[in-house]
Amino acid sequence: MSALNPYRPGLFVSLEGIDGAGKSTQLQTVVGVLQAAHRQVLLTREPGGTEIGEKIRELLLHQSMRAATEALLMFAARQEHVLCVIEPALLGGTDVVCDRFTAATLAYQGGGKGIPVERLQALARWVHPGLCPDCIFLIDVPPEVAAQRLAQTRRRDRFEQESVDFFARVRANYLQQAAGAPEKWCVIDGTQAPSEVQKDITNHLNKVLQEFDAK
Repeated sequence: MSALNPYRPGLFVSLEGIDGAGKSTQLQTVVGVLQAAHRQVLLTREPGGTEIGEKIRELLLHQSMRAATEALLMFAARQEHVLCVIEPALLGGTDVVCDRFTAATLAYQGGGKGIPVERLQALARWVHPGLCPDCIFLIDVPPEVAAQRLAQTRRRDRFEQESVDFFARVRANYLQQAAGAPEKWCVIDGTQAPSEVQKDITNHLNKVLQEFDAK
């Protein structure tokens, strides 16, 4: 068992970043490091991860709605995801790599859209009490860089179409979260070459594994 989360044997890793940061490109890097350590790994995503969650994802990405509705739907999808996928995997000894988790809701719906953080935190305590990623990677890029990358995307979803100012607020919230919990967060410079980002992730995750397995 881990001293980081002693009640379960699996390692929980999430990847975060504003749209266009290159986060999704590095998901397989994380999976590859864990597999190289001969660990069972489950790759999943939010919103999504379950049949209900994927239907909610389609609404969130393509249907206009109020910010509060958006936040509540995020947590509705997360409830199913935690109970049906994440917790069973972790308790069974499988590591979980998640493309976004609650930090994203705090950043996007909180920092970006102004939902009071205490409301989002109350929902988080209700939906996944005691459950938090052991390691959170933040692939950090300036919003202007992300916008240039997104401009090359043929079909952008509702979030990817947000303004540079919106993503600046989201990024600021992410960095604030990371500064408040440096023992869990690892901020990676996403403006580097992908190979350098991969190297940074690999080095940090191997250190996390050493600590996790030593307990």
